Amino acid sequence: MEMERIGPPLRAGERETLRAFLDFHRATLAMKCRGLTDEELRRRSSPPSTLTLLGLLRHMAEVERTWFRRVINAEDIPLIWSETGDFQAAYDPSGCTGAEALEVWQREVAHSRRIERDAESLDVTGHQARWGEDVSLRLVMHHMAHEYARHNGHADFLREAVDGTVGA
Repeated sequence: MEMERIGPPLRAGERETLRAFLDFHRATLAMKCRGLTDEELRRRSSPPSTLTLLGLLRHMAEVERTWFRRVINAEDIPLIWSETGDFQAAYDPSGCTGAEALEVWQREVAHSRRIERDAESLDVTGHQARWGEDVSLRLVMHHMAHEYARHNGHADFLREAVDGTVGA
């Protein structure tokens, strides 16, 4: 999967800046996974942790789907990787190939981008059922950038453990 990584603008409005930071982080995760085999995507960096790059891809597909489609767009759709609503199931890398996980993640990112672009403003709200609260698209965009940044730190270590590749 190719996803161009472009640095965020130095002077832009809030929405354009949030969108650019989120896309930068999305492209970073894609970069960390690029060129690896399924076996390499399933490799753990520091047992007993079960975290893998494949698990991170699956998790971020679930996060994209939940925040943009289920919360902001109010779509009544199930989780991707769990029929029982278990968010942790996404971390299990045994359920699919790297190509399948990349395709699902890419599809969810496309939905997220469409929902964000179609939204009238960052003040659009959706209901986060797990919190029992309404949240703004602004909060979702910030939360997603935070989620990617945190997991891209994990992806740095995971990729280095696979083949020694380092750097952002």
